[in-house]
Order: sequence, then structure tokens, then C-alpha cells
Amino acid sequence: MSLFKQGRYSGYLRPISYIIDLIIINGIAVLYLLKGNDPFIFLTLISVSWFLLSVYSSFYEVYRYTRPINILSLIVQQFILFLLVVFAFSGLYHEFKIYPRPIVKYTLFCFLLITIFKFAIYYLLQKYRTSFGGNYRTTVILGLNKKTLALDNFFNKNPEYGYLHKKTFNLKNKKHSLEECFKYVLKEGIDEIYCSISELSNVQIADIVNFADNNLKILKFIPDSKEIYAKKLRYEYYDYIPILTLRNIPLEDSVNTFIKRGFDIFFSSFVIIFVLSWLTPIIAILIKLESKGNVFFKQSRNGFNYKEFDCYKFRSMTPNKDAHLYQATRGDQRVTKIGKFIRKTSIDELPQFFNVLFGDMSVVGPRPHMVSHTLMYAKRIDKFMVRHFVKPGITGLAQTSGFRGEVETDKDIIGRVKYDIFYIENWSILLDLKIIFQTFINIFKGEDKAY
Repeated sequence: MSLFKQGRYSGYLRPISYIIDLIIINGIAVLYLLKGNDPFIFLTLISVSWFLLSVYSSFYEVYRYTRPINILSLIVQQFILFLLVVFAFSGLYHEFKIYPRPIVKYTLFCFLLITIFKFAIYYLLQKYRTSFGGNYRTTVILGLNKKTLALDNFFNKNPEYGYLHKKTFNLKNKKHSLEECFKYVLKEGIDEIYCSISELSNVQIADIVNFADNNLKILKFIPDSKEIYAKKLRYEYYDYIPILTLRNIPLEDSVNTFIKRGFDIFFSSFVIIFVLSWLTPIIAILIKLESKGNVFFKQSRNGFNYKEFDCYKFRSMTPNKDAHLYQATRGDQRVTKIGKFIRKTSIDELPQFFNVLFGDMSVVGPRPHMVSHTLMYAKRIDKFMVRHFVKPGITGLAQTSGFRGEVETDKDIIGRVKYDIFYIENWSILLDLKIIFQTFINIFKGEDKAY
């Protein structure tokens, strides 16, 4: 039995990152912000605040498999909170005469330097792994199926992540026994064991867990190959009782909710004041000239926590009794000429920014469905109701990934739900901005299902 943990780990990287980041925020403060004032109180406060904020936001929880977009998201979140702390200090200590503009410049300069440093470390480590073969972890996989073969392929084709894959064991038909796997792991000094849950019995899983614990090996599980939806299990303790939470939803965090709601108010107000204020009269005249009826179309839809709300759009169809029951289809005779244009350019959706301002919707989120469709899909499509854990959006990840418009087959709605669940479990303000940017690109490019 091995009593020592094998592997090549970068245990000093995190403390070094802490020290360099503190040097940056303190050094720039002394040189630019304080200008001769006694720095002790300020430097002590921002250093402690930086540490506490980084613990709260998991700022230094960056791993070899962390995506660059997630790193940038961590940096933006950290600096928004840090900016608020510095503003609070300037309000408490007027004698320092620290004004808003220098605070913003100071924070942005710190943000720039720390971003450069953080990404330099990230990419230099990748270069070090590919060019010199250092900072790697050896792996084995227990179980042979499509998912384990995909993971095997990922390890071998992405050396920059620093995984040196040694072997994949086929446990079916007793081609390999667990004892053989355990002996190999010890002999080769394997760092991490990956197991396919669908290939193992409960007894085998218990044996593997015991082996990993007793030999200080990192153990990770690959979900059942039949499962197509992402899951982020959160491990918590109720007293001393371990509890697994099925999924972690970032927008349940009060700070994230505040950030998203603040962005929604700012963005919707901007659109209402600078776009809808002059565009609405023009669209209203064009709609009225072509057909009789209201300028706006109001429809009940399901939103956050399945609550119904009135969703607003510019009317793009001739008034008809089926509008609340059936989506527009390709070549739909109900759609007017001006309706075709505003649907193609998504102008018909703009009144929903009032829904955003009122709090029923968000700029980005899962698209809300008609009540009749929600009831239908909830019965037919697994995990459909998960979409209602957050506010619905004017645009969403599913829409920018090719799943907008008419649902022609169950494949369309399954794809939509899959992307919506990914969005819910991986929300960040940067992901919202990326989706908004992609939405604008798609409007100008044109989309096949925008009818």
C-alpha cells in the first residue's frame, strides 16, 4: 500500500498569486491614489478586503481545466466588489480626499495588470506542459464506453491541460479485474482515477472509494452515459450529515442576483429611452396602416418559479383566435408584411424590455413559452421545468446556438432545454454579454428560423 501521494503539483502557485496581486493593488495605491497620505489604514483595509473577497468569489480557484472565459468572469466579479470596497473607504475617511474618478482609474489599472498576470501564468503553464512535459498528472480510466473513450481522447489530444493518460481499463466481461487496476495504479504512481458510474456496481464503487482513500488518490466519476444533461453536484454538511445538492445555480447567490438585476435595469432603460422612444411610433404607424388591431400583442407566458406574466410584443400577425395556441410556422398566412420584417429582425421582441424593467423577465435567460406549450412540453420533455429556476429572457444561449423559433420536432425542444440548463448552471455576467453580442451578430447575419 502506498502511503505517499504521487504527482507533480503546483502548491506554491496560489500563494505566489496572492502575494503578487497584493503587491499590485498596494503598490499602485501608494504611487497613484494616496499621494503622501499615511497609507497604513488604507493598505491594511484593502489587503484584508481583497483576501476576504477572493475567498468569497473563489478568485484563486483556477485549475488546469478552467476555461479562459471563467477566469475572466472571476476577475470581473472580484473587481466589481473591490471597487465598491474602495468607494466605501473613501466615504468613511474623507480626510484622504480620494475622489471617484481616481478610484475608478486605480481599480481599472489594477484590473488590467492582474488580468495580464493571471492569464500569463495560465498560458505559460500550458506552454510548459506541452514543451517540457512538466506540471502533469497521470490518469487511468475504469470502464470502457463512448464517454470514457471521449475522455481518453481529450487527455491525449490536449497536452496543454497537463494530463498524461496511462490506461483505460475494460471492466466488462471480466477482461480486467479491480485488483489488476489497483496494482497498476500503485505500480505506475497514478495521480487521478476516473470511473464510469454506468460500468460499475455499487460494491465496486465502494471498493474503489476505499482504495482511493487509503492510497491518497484523487477519484472522479463520469456520469451515466445515458444522461445528456449537465449536473453540478454541491457537497454540503447538515451538522455532520453529508448532503449532495443536485445542481448549483449561481443566480441563487444574492450578489449575482444583484449584479444581474442591476445590468437588466441599466440595459432595458437604455433601450427604452434611446431606441423604443422613437422606434415605437414608427412601428405603430406601419402596423396600423396594414391591418386593424392593437399595436402591441400581449400573451400569458410562464416565468420564474412557473409564475404567469403578460409578455409584450409588437403585433406581427393579423388578429386571430389561434395566436395564443400556435406558434408562427414557415410561410404562416397570419403574419403581415410588416410582421415578416419585424420578426426577421427581432424588432417585435423589443417591447419585452418593459417586461425586463418591471422584473418579469431578464435580458438574457431561457425563452418563455406560451402557457399551453409549457403544459405540453412539461409532460413530454424530461427536465423541461428546470428552465423556470431563473427569470426568462429576451434572448438566450439556446437561441444563439440554433434553437430559436418554431419547434418542429422533439429534437428542437430537447436541444433548447439542454442549452438552457447549461446556462442556468454556468451563469456569469460575461456569458450574458457574450450572448447579447452573438444575438446582434445573428440579427445582421439573418437566421433561417426567424419567421
